[in-house]
Amino acid sequence: MARDYESAPVSESLGLQKIIAGLANDLDELRAGKISVNDAMARSMLAKQIFNGVRIYLNGTKLLSDSAKPTKAIERTTHD
Repeated sequence: MARDYESAPVSESLGLQKIIAGLANDLDELRAGKISVNDAMARSMLAKQIFNGVRIYLNGTKLLSDSAKPTKAIERTTHD
């Protein structure tokens, strides 16, 4: 079964918009002289590691979903 990316985009659940916005802000701060080149490089290296983690997560999710077998529906009963 394919993942419904429209109702639950993986980028939202992993907070990727915030990371990308943070990187853009870091670039603006670097250009304005508010942070050092070393600070900007350290932040970009952290972001790179986060994106490596996202890649591993997505590859693992795909691997698991490709090998998943459908199950029978479980009928739920209510107790009164």
